[in-house]
Amino acid sequence: MTNRKIAGIITAIIGLCAIIAFFNDGMNTPLLSWPWEAYLGVAFTIGWLTNLPTFLAYLIAALIFVLIAVALYKIGSWLYGLVFKRS
Repeated sequence: MTNRKIAGIITAIIGLCAIIAFFNDGMNTPLLSWPWEAYLGVAFTIGWLTNLPTFLAYLIAALIFVLIAVALYKIGSWLYGLVFKRS
């Protein structure tokens, strides 16, 4: 595994933790249930705003979190390549 991939994975993990913390800011829930609460909150918001069926709202919410993780991975690996460019 190259350093560029490791930087992308670290960026994705930190970014997802930051997004989950943003969604759970001010809630009185235990820290270990924050990811589940963030997922359910996004699914509820999608279902409520669009009147989609429940299973489709859950599917889209999971897809959103996967797309965010992939985007953060790409940004992290791109930044690592930008900063530590080899001559």
